Order: sequence, then C-alpha cells, then structure tokens
Amino acid sequence: MRKLNNLFYLSLALGSLHANAQQSAIYTDANAKFERAVALYNEQQYGIAQILFDEVRIKNTNDEIQAECAYYIANCAIRLGQDGAEEKINQFVYNYPTSSKQAQAYVDISDYYFKKGMYAESLQYSSKINENILAPAVRERVKFQTAYATFDAKNYNKAKALFTEIKDSEEYGHQAKYYLGYISYSKDEYSQAKEYFGEVADKEKYNEKMGYFKSDMNFKSGNFEQAIKDAKSQLPKATEEEQSELSKIIGESYFNLQQYDEALPYLLAYKGKNGRWNNTDFYQLGYTYYQQKQYNKAIAEFNKIIGGSDAVAQNAYYHLGESYLKSDMKTEALNAFKNASEMSFNTKIQEDAYVNYAKLSYEIGNPYVSVPEILTSFLAKYPNTAYKEEINDLLIDSYITSKNYKEALALLEKNRTPSNKLAYQKVTFYRGVELYGEGKYSQALDFFNKSIAERQDNRFVSRATYWRGEAEYALNRFSDAYNTFKTFSGLPQAEKTPEAKTLNYSLGYAAFKLKNYTNAAQHFDAYTKTASDGAKKNDAYLRMADSYFVDGKYWPAMEAYNKVIDSKTADVDYALYQKAISYGFVGRTDTKIQDLNKFITSYPQSSYADDALYELGNTYANENKNSEAITAFNKLIATYPSSSYVSKAMLRQGLIYYNGKDNTKALERYKKVVAEYPGSPDAVEAVQSARLIYVDSGNTAEFAAWVKNLDFVDISNTDLDNDSFEAAEKQFVQNNNKQAISGFNEYLKTYPTGLNALKAHFNLGELYVSDGQNKNAIPHYEFVLSKSQSEYTEASLMRLATIYLSEKNNEKATSLLKQLEKGASYDQNKLFAQSNLMRIYYDSDDYTSAVAYADKVLANSKSDKRMKGDAQVIVARAAFAAGDVTKARKAYADLQKSSSGELAAEAIYYDAYFKNSDKKYSESNAVIQKLAKDYSGYKYFGAKGLIVMAKNFYGLKDSYQATYVLENVISNFTSYSDVVAEAKAELAKIKSEESKRNSSVK
Repeated sequence: MRKLNNLFYLSLALGSLHANAQQSAIYTDANAKFERAVALYNEQQYGIAQILFDEVRIKNTNDEIQAECAYYIANCAIRLGQDGAEEKINQFVYNYPTSSKQAQAYVDISDYYFKKGMYAESLQYSSKINENILAPAVRERVKFQTAYATFDAKNYNKAKALFTEIKDSEEYGHQAKYYLGYISYSKDEYSQAKEYFGEVADKEKYNEKMGYFKSDMNFKSGNFEQAIKDAKSQLPKATEEEQSELSKIIGESYFNLQQYDEALPYLLAYKGKNGRWNNTDFYQLGYTYYQQKQYNKAIAEFNKIIGGSDAVAQNAYYHLGESYLKSDMKTEALNAFKNASEMSFNTKIQEDAYVNYAKLSYEIGNPYVSVPEILTSFLAKYPNTAYKEEINDLLIDSYITSKNYKEALALLEKNRTPSNKLAYQKVTFYRGVELYGEGKYSQALDFFNKSIAERQDNRFVSRATYWRGEAEYALNRFSDAYNTFKTFSGLPQAEKTPEAKTLNYSLGYAAFKLKNYTNAAQHFDAYTKTASDGAKKNDAYLRMADSYFVDGKYWPAMEAYNKVIDSKTADVDYALYQKAISYGFVGRTDTKIQDLNKFITSYPQSSYADDALYELGNTYANENKNSEAITAFNKLIATYPSSSYVSKAMLRQGLIYYNGKDNTKALERYKKVVAEYPGSPDAVEAVQSARLIYVDSGNTAEFAAWVKNLDFVDISNTDLDNDSFEAAEKQFVQNNNKQAISGFNEYLKTYPTGLNALKAHFNLGELYVSDGQNKNAIPHYEFVLSKSQSEYTEASLMRLATIYLSEKNNEKATSLLKQLEKGASYDQNKLFAQSNLMRIYYDSDDYTSAVAYADKVLANSKSDKRMKGDAQVIVARAAFAAGDVTKARKAYADLQKSSSGELAAEAIYYDAYFKNSDKKYSESNAVIQKLAKDYSGYKYFGAKGLIVMAKNFYGLKDSYQATYVLENVISNFTSYSDVVAEAKAELAKIKSEESKRNSSVK
C-alpha cells in the first residue's frame, strides 16, 4: 500500500516547541546531506551519492524528501547496473504517484540508456512514459529516441510512423527525414526515398551517407551508368565495409552493361556479406571470366555455386558446362549440362544443355542412366528438335557401345520399329554372349536364335550361329552343336568373323563328345595348323592325340602327344602317360615299361601316378615278370592307399599268385579285398575268384562258411542277381531313363545287398540327377559313400557335394568337399573341391581359410579363367576387409587384368578407390569414367564409384561437381541403402564446409 507520513502529522498536533527546535536541527542536517548527495550525483559519483540519499531517506520523514531520495536511489542503481534497479524505478512510481519526479524518472532512465547506445533498454523505459505531461521539447526528444530505438530494432513500420510525427520538428526533423528515407530505401520505395533524401541533401553530415544509397537505388532501378557514377564518387569517402558494397554496385552495373573487363576489378574487390558471397556473386565473377575466355578461372567460380535452383543457377551451370568443354573436362561437363537441363527457367538453355548432355553421355558413358535411355528421353521431350536426325543415329549406335545390353533390350522391345531392327539383332547377340559368360546357356541360346531371326547383317547372323552351337554344346546337345557349327562354316561372312578362327576347335570337341573320333582328330588337326601358340592350341593337340588313341592310331597319337610334351604346359604328365601306354599297343613293351618307370619317378604327385603304377604292374604281369608286377602293385598300395586302383591291384596280385599255384597268398589277397572293400565290384570279383580256389582244393564247405558272413553275396541267387541287374543296366545304356530307374529300384528291392548293389545305387543317383530329382538321388550317393573306396566314390562325392551346394547346405557340402579334395584322383575334381571350399569360407567370413583355398586355386595351372577370377576377388576382398591394403591392391590389380563382367567392374572400382587414397584425383576420375562407360550394367559399383568421384572433385576444389554427384547418387541409387547413406554423410560434410564461404549453401 502507499506510504503516508503519519509521524509528520502527529508532530504538528503536539505543537511542542522543543520538538520543533529539535526537528529544525534534523531538517537542516538532512537538507545539507541531501544537497551534498545531489551534487555527487551530478558529478556521476553514483555509489557515494546513493549511500547519502539512502541515509537522508531513513532519517528524514518529509514525504517530498523521501520521494526525491527514492528517485535518485533508483537512478543510481540503474547507472551502477545493480540487480533490482528496474524494480526500484517501478516502486518509486508506485509509491509516489504525485511526485513531480515521476514522469522524469522514466525520461531520465530512457535518456541515459539512449546516450549509451543501449537502444533496446532505452525503448523499454520510453514506452512507459506518459508523453502528455511532458514539455514539448522533452516530448520531441523522447519521440525521436523512441523512433530511433524502434528503427534500430528493425521494426521499420512502427519507426516510420514515429519519425513521421516529428519530421517537421525544427530540432529533429532532418534526422527523421533521413531515417524515413532509409526506411523507404530498404523497402525498395525509391521514389519516396529520393524525396526524403532530397530534403536533407544540403546537410553535409547526411550527404556523405546518402551517396551509397543513391548509387544503390540507381543500380536497382536499372540506371547502371548513374549508379557507377554515384558509387565511384562515393568510394573515396566510404568506410571499408561501404567500399566493398560500392565495389559490388559498380562491378555488377558494368556486368549488366556487358562491360566485363571494367566489371572484373570491382567484382573482385567485393568482400561479401559478413565475409561470405552468395551464388549470384560467384555466377557474375565466373561469367565475367567466361566472357574473357579465362575458362579455368570461370570454372573455379562457377563450381562454388552449390544447390542452386533458380535462373541464375541454370545459367551458371550451362556456362560451367561450356567452360569444362573448352578445357577438355568432359566428365565434369556432363554433370554441369545435366544439371542445367533439369531446370526450366530458360527453355532454350534447357534444350541446349540437354543436347550437350546427351552427346557427352554417348561419347564418354553415363554413370546415372543408360545412354539409350537418355537419347530416347531427349527425342520424346523434343520431338521436333533440330538435332533429331543426329540423336537418332547416336541412339542406334548407343545400344551397342553402352554394353548395357539388358537395359538396351528393354528399350528396344518397347520400340520395335524397322529402323531399330539392326540394333536389335546386334544387342540380342551381345546379350546372348553375356549370358553365356555367366553360365546361363539356355537363356543365351534364346537370344542367339532371336539375333539369327532378324537377318539384318550377315556377319551377325554368322556370329550368332556359331555361339548357338557353343550354347548347345554347353547344354550337352552335342549333335545339335556339331550341326550348328557346320552350318556356320557355310554362311556368308562367316570367314570374316573372329569366331572362324576357333571353328575347327569347336567342331573337334563336338565330334569328340559324339565319339566320332576320326572327325574329331581331323578338326583338331586343322585347328592346330592355323592357331597361334597358346593353351587352346596345346589342348587341341591333346584331344587330337586322344582321338587317334581311341581309334587305334597310336603312332599319330604319339606324335600329337609329343607336341604337348614339348609345350611344357600343365598337361605334360597326361601326355607322357598316354604316350607310354601307346607304346604297348604298337608292340614296344620294353619302351612302355621304361617310360612308365620314368614317369613314376618324375611325376610322383601327378594324378596319373597311380594309373601309371597300376598299368606298369599289369604290363609286368602280362610279360610274366611276376616279381616286378607284385612289386609295382605293392608300391601302388603303399604310396597311394586312397587310390581306386588299390583294390584292383590286390585282385591282380591274387591272380598272379593263383596262376603261380600259390593259393594261400592268392586267398589272402582276395580276402583282403573283400574285407577292405565290401560290396564293391572288386569285392564281388574277389569272392568269385576265391571260390575257384576253394573248389579246386575241395574246400567248398570252408568257402560256404566264409561267404555266409558276407551280406553282399548270395551264391544260390548269383545268376538271378546278375540277370536282374543286367536287365536294368540295358535300359540305362539305351538312355531309357524312366525304365532304368524302375529296373534298378526293383533290383535293389529284391537284392538290397546283392552283388551289383553298389553300382545300382550309383546308377540310380546319376539317373535321378539327370532327371532333376536331386532329393531322390541323395540316398543312393550316400549309400556309395557309406561303403569302402570304390570306382564310384569320387564321382559320388562330386555329385552329392554339387547337390548340397545348390541347396545352400554349406555344412554338408564342406564335409564332402574336404573328402573329395583329399581323395580325388583327378585334378579337375580336386580343383572343384578347392574352389567351392574357397567360396563357402568366404561367404561365412572365414577370410583366413578362404584366402588359403584361393591361393591353392591360383597356384593350380588347370584353373580356368572364371575360377581364377573368383579366387583373385576373394583374396582381394578378404585382404581389404582385414586392412591389408598392400595385398588388396595387388589382388585387385591382378583381377582387373584377367576378369570380365561384374568382377572387372569391382576391380576397376577399387583401382579408382586406391588412386583417391593416393590423392591422384584426376587419375581416379578417369578410371571411374571407364567404369561408367564400359560397365554401366553393374550399378552397385557404378554408384560406389560416383562417391569416390565426388571425393576426387572435392580434392580438386570443385565443390559444385562434388555436391552434384552426391545428390545424384542419393536420388538415383535408392536401392543401395549403404551407398546412399555414405553419399548423404559425405554431402553433409562438404556442405558444412562450403557454408563457411557461400551464404547460399544451407
């Protein structure tokens, strides 16, 4: 509640003279102290003054004195910045509503803050002043201060109203008109601004400030020459900040007048807003350099324009593309023209940019969209373009050059016009070759047939015919393949195709598979006469030799084997072995024995070493050199215990002992075969041979007792067993698969442990696999593997492993593949095991094991191109994942030399990646452009390559290219979430950095 000085009224009522005298002394003392405090306040000694005012207020009961003290105490608190100072002012006003100082309190405080330049605080108090009780001069001052504080707060509408009220004031009118002019200027109301500025133009202190505004208004009104004149006259008088802005006005005015040489120094002198330029600033400087043909400098400015989406940006990106082209930077030009073509602010620029984008895409490839699609889209958008004929020609050719045959076919299928028939013929051919390389032979065959059907270009009819034969061969349709190859040989243009060089090689293999060995030998011989040296020529000699060998033409066979031996390639061991065997057929037994012994000594690790020992033992036996025969067979049994020849060697030893009347040793051998290979055909033969010995010796009871414990022998049913099996086998040989399956199943049902059970199970497995019934095949192969080693063991391991691999049952496949690797007699089977184990370990992230098997595959000279490619990529990926960059670099470099398709795309991507790591940015970009042009079908690595390209551009200080590429990755490759996430992170990092110099970057 408001204070009332009750003590003052009480002292008057008492009328005590003593009190009056005493009170007079107090007042005298208080007045002196009050006057002293006021003097200190005026001297700005606010701290001491405040203390004195407080003492007077406490000791003096006079209401007016107390009000005065409260007023000054509050003012001192404001000036001293004390906490609660504002509250003291408000309390004063509340407690002393009739004080003459009440209005003055807010005026003084507002004025105090205004003079200190603290306009927000001044406005806070001036808004509380009741102007109606102020003197006119004070009212005008308060009004001006309030208007200026409002102006400083950029509340121009309210400030304008306040300045308008005092624009005719004698003291504040000129200032009010100046600020009214500025407000009109800031709102682009140039006519009104000129009117206000004109009224104060004769005032020197305003005239200097208005020079900039006049220049800027003329500039914005399009009066560029006057703007230049005004700005130049103002420059010497301007502050550093104003000089920057005036330089911008002069430079941009010259720019608009197309006087680029004059514009350049002023544009360069501009410092930007808060030290940052915007996209328009960079565009004007870049375009000025472009007009001066300083293309590198133009590029350096244009490429700072990031994320532009207006007419200025479209113009900038178009001329950036032009600058890149002038500098032979086609990859960069592609992106710039693409960007300009996506904006419609200027349709002429848009079409021109699109044309350049389309042509460059055809020339260097496109990492975002297939080239045919770009050209087709252009023609659809601009059907009446002047470039129609030129783009149409490029479209036809682009279907081939892009090598993205899958997408090209999709476009061609939608547009089957007569003019596209030739392109369709070529693309279907190349797509067929592509699918053939991927092992998709049936699909490839369909495309070759489509290509042949078009018959637009005889050369491609011939080529597609040849490859149709290759596909038929791969599908085991050997007769069809042979006939197709023969058809190819008689076609027009066939001799001019690259395939003509290998025709006889392909004919030879088809004939070989048809067991027409005479023709096969002739074709292989013809091929060797024209082929250059190499693996394929060496293989032709080998197959020619085999064909002669099977036809009984041993001397020609040996001559061909000699060619292979002289080549010193991977097949030398096989050729030496076959040559030794051939000597036996021409009556040169001693040479055969000599060569076999030499082979066994020279090639103990060969997959034919056990064959050689077995053949050597048989040859000695046939020459009645029984001791040497027994020795050879013993060496085979001891050195190669897992060989399929071990049981046969034992049988042969048994026969030698039997013929030598040593029945005891003969029986020991036969019984060993039965014990170690129960159920096998060799075991069955061993029982039958032992039976003869027992019969000869009259010990049939002993024989009966022995075989009684053998579950695979039933002597009484032997003939029925054989008859039943032979009936089923006859159907098998005649390729009557359905009847053969039924026959073998019936045999096994009747004789589950019969003499031929093992072979029946294996044959059933083969039949079910050929019929696509893998699940039915599994138990039969498992039966074979459950028995001891036999001639069917290795094949069963292969088949069963293949089935489990197709079912993605890696655990079971791994076990079988390890057995196969350990016991395989044939190198190709061992290689099959190793290559698949390599893939399984890699897929399960066991990189150490994967690399170990990859190294085995790479070290094997018989690994084909695809296997080596898989091995190289696994070594590379595993090394990269393990952080072994050196090994990864080498592995990817090797892969790039030897691979094709997706593996090549991956290798090329890493080539670019490593070059970026080495800061070889331009070289890295060149590699990525190759990836885009030659491997556009492999989108994942193309997308990853673009991120590397963006990093390269940023390393080359081309911010525009870097950000534009990343934005396109984000919008065009949404199916690859990992790539998009990486692109977003890289883009955010670059934009954060670029926003420090370009205010347009958000």
